[in-house]
Amino acid sequence: MATLSDVALLAGVSISAVSRVLSDAPSARVGADTRARIRAAAVELDYRPNFAARALKFSRTNVIALVVPDLTNAIFTDMMRGVEEEAIERGYMVLLARAEGMRAGGDSIKRLIGEGRVDGVLVQVGDNVSAEDLAALLAGKVPAVIINSAQKGHIGSVALPDSAAAEIAVQHLAGLGHRRIAFLNGSPRNYTAVHRLAGFEASMKRAGLRVDPALLTTLGYQPRQGREGLRHVLEAPSPPSAIVVANVNAAIGALSEARALGIRVPEDLSIVAIHDSWTAENTWPPLTTVRMPLYELGRQAMAAISDRLSAGTVKDVIVSEPPVLIVRESTGAPRAR
Repeated sequence: MATLSDVALLAGVSISAVSRVLSDAPSARVGADTRARIRAAAVELDYRPNFAARALKFSRTNVIALVVPDLTNAIFTDMMRGVEEEAIERGYMVLLARAEGMRAGGDSIKRLIGEGRVDGVLVQVGDNVSAEDLAALLAGKVPAVIINSAQKGHIGSVALPDSAAAEIAVQHLAGLGHRRIAFLNGSPRNYTAVHRLAGFEASMKRAGLRVDPALLTTLGYQPRQGREGLRHVLEAPSPPSAIVVANVNAAIGALSEARALGIRVPEDLSIVAIHDSWTAENTWPPLTTVRMPLYELGRQAMAAISDRLSAGTVKDVIVSEPPVLIVRESTGAPRAR
């Protein structure tokens, strides 16, 4: 395995110069040509830094923890890819952790932070994590950035354009001629659910459509909650001809329930979901979705925690990349009644 001495010998410079350049030390007063020569030598020799020694010297691990509600959830795939690719470019490694470790009695995340194994934390929590557990994490010594959520009194978050996504879904259905549109939403205490409801209501108003409370649910983002939500809105005195589901997983549940009830999609009921994933195009019929910029969310979240660690920059950001409508076979014009 190549050492700093090997790199210094090949580049024709001192070991201290190699160390400063490869660690991006602010004190590395080295010319551009010399810097390029050192990096080229490191690549040629396949030099790998000793992170254990570096961690002891600089009190840094160059490791970030990414906490998500469910590692098997297809929605998070693009976000995790964005985090990882931005981390690699910035010289960090990423450790994945499940939000269940934040529950009472769960100590996996506490150990990561308390034992100095990570420099910072990116956290996206689900409905199953209490505000108290999240507050305890954010109050710790390790810097944290919240992904697609917010916490009162905490600055440092990166969020999706949730309102815009719901607006796009309503515009699509209204453009097809639907007038009775239901909305199956997440928990009312969920940050994304609050903003998606706001977008739904604003878009309905612009389209001149009434928001019927009987066609709104706030049950959650899981498939079983999508099933339950669909049954609820179908029991309304005037059922909907279309529904917007605030999460693709819940939409898959609603689609399955429609099939079980003998409701044809889209002939009897159109369904559009917020978020896109490989699961959405493999349902029957394939789901129309509003694709969210999750890859960009991941990159910007990683950039935010890196900037906080290196420059102390702290801010709240909403990803500027717009959501995109993906039209598949679960939406169509309303059937004449």
